[in-house]
Amino acid sequence: MDEREKKGARSRRAARTAGRRGKRPDRTARRPEEKGRKRPEPGKRSSRARRRRRNAVIRWTIFIILIAAAAGGFLIWQRYGSSNERADLNSYYGLDEEGGLAVVINNEVVRSEEAAAESGQIQSPAPGKIYDGQYYIEYSVVRERINKRFYWDSNENLLLYTLPSGNVEAEVGSSEYTDITETKSEDYIILKTEGRTAYIALPFIQKYTNMEYAVCEEPARVVITSQWGDIRTAQIKKDTEVRYQGGVKSPILTEVKKDDKVAVLEDENDWMKVGTEDGFVGYVKTNTLDNIKEENISREFDEPVYTNISEDYTINMAWHNVTNTDANGYVEEMIAKTKGLTTIAPTWFSLADTEGGVSSLADANYVNYAHQAGLKVWAVLRDFHGGINSYDETYEVLSYTSKRTKVINQVIAEALQNEIDGINLDFELVSTQCGEHFIQFVRELAVKCRQNNIVFSVDNYVPQPYNAHYDIEEQGQVADYVVIMGYDEHTDGSYAAGSVASIGYLENGIADALKDVAADKLIAGVPFFTRLWFETPKTEEELAGEAGTEAADYPNKVTSQAYGMSDAAAAVEGAGAQASWDDNTGQNYAQWEADGGTYKIWLEDTASLEEKLKVIRENQLAGVAEWSLGMEEAGAWDVILRYIN
Repeated sequence: MDEREKKGARSRRAARTAGRRGKRPDRTARRPEEKGRKRPEPGKRSSRARRRRRNAVIRWTIFIILIAAAAGGFLIWQRYGSSNERADLNSYYGLDEEGGLAVVINNEVVRSEEAAAESGQIQSPAPGKIYDGQYYIEYSVVRERINKRFYWDSNENLLLYTLPSGNVEAEVGSSEYTDITETKSEDYIILKTEGRTAYIALPFIQKYTNMEYAVCEEPARVVITSQWGDIRTAQIKKDTEVRYQGGVKSPILTEVKKDDKVAVLEDENDWMKVGTEDGFVGYVKTNTLDNIKEENISREFDEPVYTNISEDYTINMAWHNVTNTDANGYVEEMIAKTKGLTTIAPTWFSLADTEGGVSSLADANYVNYAHQAGLKVWAVLRDFHGGINSYDETYEVLSYTSKRTKVINQVIAEALQNEIDGINLDFELVSTQCGEHFIQFVRELAVKCRQNNIVFSVDNYVPQPYNAHYDIEEQGQVADYVVIMGYDEHTDGSYAAGSVASIGYLENGIADALKDVAADKLIAGVPFFTRLWFETPKTEEELAGEAGTEAADYPNKVTSQAYGMSDAAAAVEGAGAQASWDDNTGQNYAQWEADGGTYKIWLEDTASLEEKLKVIRENQLAGVAEWSLGMEEAGAWDVILRYIN
């Protein structure tokens, strides 16, 4: 080996040794082939370094921008992106107990607290229950939302449904029931109870109700439709979610598929409240809906027809306030003063006790004389001025089926025995709690009167929110006539002096009543009386004693006394006062100072009576009723005759 080869071998060994020891070859040593190249000049090296640094800065800047964009996107998504959270359906439907059944009625979810409010119970009954695989709806939910003619007597454990010819009756825990007189049975228990809460089997409800229902699972729920007519519907354009509220962050209730049909309930711009066919009520994006339209939905069902007895003339009825048997002897004198009278209504019957007893002042001779004079006799049945006189006592009678039946049987027997033509029901001590019992009494009495060819009418205050439980809509279905008493706008217990019956009070009362009762069944009551008010400023002591009460809002103390037409006019004349016409009330008004205070009176006379009769005729009502016979002035009958007969 020559010297050059030996030198090369030594170099290669040195390189291998350096590699094994972890040392890198000296890269500054130039390979043989680099010997002819030049090194970069110093200026060129610094330019290349600057480019490398600039590129590094650009890369880091881009990286930071991307990180910031990602973070911003995450925040935007977190705020505006769709949530996949699922709603707790048990909570949504209010299912908090074993065997509970969710209830959706006419695209509204019924929850336990709502059922409690409807039933008046402190604890919340479940709106639905499942017993032995059968579905049941809580009674108050049925009555308030599905069919108000179902009636539950918790005192005597009876479920009733009044048909035009009589009652359907079912007892707790039985599959048998009585349909008027026929005994029938079902293959399920009709009525279940938990304490005083009743649950009615769903198929039994449907037997007497124009309704459809569907049963769904997970969770167990029943979807009921009982309102028919026009409804807004739409089709789903594409698969989407129904959310609890409008907004993509709201929890998801369910999914709907393309071409599914939904009911459109409310429009909230970008979101629509909808009801699905399987009982979810929530929100979808507006742009997911297509073919929004009004659609008429209906179902074949034979509604019961409550036929009525209708007189073929305009009714002119006067109440005759009979307080004892001697008063019956004055009927000839009372009738002799009238003109155009068609009907007389003596106050003969009253609830005598809380067991269903009835006190009677009925007089066959009275009826006979009235008939000879060409008048019908509609005897009045009252819950006051008899043996009882309180809201609690009226409730005690009407809340028992056996007591209601006892009252009805006595009144019908008296009517038949004395050849009475009609019964006029005047119950004025009906509390809100008693409302359902009162209207059931009206149904039952209406059926018995019709079966015996006795005309049945019911007296009411003018419709107000506080007396809605009298349910004049149902009265208008089952009774022959509904009477509104267009007076007592201000009563003896009022905190301020005012008209007994202003024209606006009557106009509004008639307008509100006509929303629920047909004009040919509505009779308007007008007063033959007014009140003379005496008004004095309250003392500091009196105001202090009333602090925090409604009475404290009134600076004057008032008392009043009822006067008939002639006596009221005489009071004004005796005081030397002058009455003048008041357009606001449609009455002549007078006031004067005496006895340390101010006397005020809004007169009922032929002028005010004429204004009221104009309204009655304009509305083509079934007639007029006057309270009360003997309080009118002679000219009143001429005015009534012009407008009514």
